[in-house]
Amino acid sequence: MSQLFDPQVIEDFLGTAQAWAFDNVFVVGNLVQIAVIAAIFLAARLISPKLETGLDRIKQRLPADFATDRALRTVAVLKPLCLPIVWIFLMWAAYSIAEAVAWPNDLINIAVSLLNAWVVIRVASELIRQRAWSQTISTLAWTIAALHILDLLEPTIALFDAIAINFDDFRISLLLVIKGVAALVVLLWAAIVLSGAMEKRIESVSSLTPAIQVLLGKLLKITLVVIAIVAALSAVGIDLTAFTVFGGALGVGIGFGLQKVVSNLVSGIILLLDKSIKPGDVIVVGNTYGWIKSLGARYASVITRDGTEHLIPNEDLITQRVENWSFSDNLVRLHIAVGISYKSDVRKAIECCLEAAKRTERVLDHPKTVCLLTGFGDSSVNLEIRVWINDPPNGVSNVKSEVFLNVWDLFHERGIEIPFPQRDIHIKSPDSLRAVTGTHG
Repeated sequence: MSQLFDPQVIEDFLGTAQAWAFDNVFVVGNLVQIAVIAAIFLAARLISPKLETGLDRIKQRLPADFATDRALRTVAVLKPLCLPIVWIFLMWAAYSIAEAVAWPNDLINIAVSLLNAWVVIRVASELIRQRAWSQTISTLAWTIAALHILDLLEPTIALFDAIAINFDDFRISLLLVIKGVAALVVLLWAAIVLSGAMEKRIESVSSLTPAIQVLLGKLLKITLVVIAIVAALSAVGIDLTAFTVFGGALGVGIGFGLQKVVSNLVSGIILLLDKSIKPGDVIVVGNTYGWIKSLGARYASVITRDGTEHLIPNEDLITQRVENWSFSDNLVRLHIAVGISYKSDVRKAIECCLEAAKRTERVLDHPKTVCLLTGFGDSSVNLEIRVWINDPPNGVSNVKSEVFLNVWDLFHERGIEIPFPQRDIHIKSPDSLRAVTGTHG
């Protein structure tokens, strides 16, 4: 590796590159070909917008039966390829003319090959849904294809292999690192895609509970990712026994630095095994009320009635008190406080409260609704309506609101007064006031 920074080696390389440029680039035939390629590119830039406009018109005029997602996606893929496609056709025409009249055409041939490879790889990469993966794979594939077309692939591989660091009997080169990263990326992508497909398959098995489905899916994903990492390391010739000491150090690091992460991971597995909570359950944790959307390796996603998504660590669901309204069944009893005036008929008010609950659509007939007198307040006689519902994911405040509205209507219809806080003021006699203030009339 030290030879790469030797001034004599660098000087020889620059000299060789200069000689190659004068022998292969700065010659009349090649300069003419470069000018022809540039002129054809400008012509393609003028023609391609018209082709793009034509595709837009075709897209707008597609019948309803043909305007499917696949047809629209095909148009979307072809539109950015209008320029290179037009460029390729014009380049093929120029190459054919040059071949017929025996003009130099090596650079034109190389340019056509590069454009063909780029278009094919770009179309193939569109099969990958993830934009980042698609761009990365297409860029790497086209780079390899371009180096192969230019007969630079083998020299590039040799250069990357020469850049290396030796550790006793183990040698790490830039080529080895690139191979390892490429193998890891491909295998991880394959593991994620395969685990996603198998998770969907597991979710379609109705005989498995949601908790078991999530547990199997997570364990499967972790297993496939571990296999992908081990396979990537083995593919580049790394001896896995060398990681035994590193594994011990990693275990100590996990024990201290990643304590919370491991705790949440283990807590998530425990939650799935004991089935205390599962996707779809309605829970209350602290001040958060909502239903569980999903269970992850580190957290549970809980969505409240206002659409806010809370990511609650799995450890909190183990160590804190959790109200699960749908653990054994979906029956939930609501307590609705109502106050009436001391002048009103309490028994008639209780009848109105029961009728108000009965008029509410989501209130169940069984178990039976009750209304109790719970105490005598400073300004009101306190009643409590106790109703049952079996669909807590649809909310509880809206049920209370509907019951309150029905109570309001019935109380007004039947002359039952709803009290408000009152205070009595007693004014002392003038003699008492003079005695207190010390004044004389």
